[in-house]
Amino acid sequence: MRLLVTPSFVRATKKLHLPQKLELDAALRAISADPVAGEAKVGDLLGIRVYKFRLSNQMYLLAYRILDAESLKLLTLGSHENFYRDLKRIED
Repeated sequence: MRLLVTPSFVRATKKLHLPQKLELDAALRAISADPVAGEAKVGDLLGIRVYKFRLSNQMYLLAYRILDAESLKLLTLGSHENFYRDLKRIED
């Protein structure tokens, strides 16, 4: 599975510490194994899926888009606060 990243995803991951990055890697492996694991969004966010997971005892959301059978585009990562508002602003 090929994972493409956006600049906003890279910015979000730079702020994480090493143990958090390891937890993120486990979440990315889960998404790679089963791309439809995330919840499909509707309306303005049609075509985007959001995968929820725990990162240091806090709920984090990972937004991604399935491009084809072999590639995913990772859009952004963050806590629930203002996540969807910021997700709408991302241009991909």
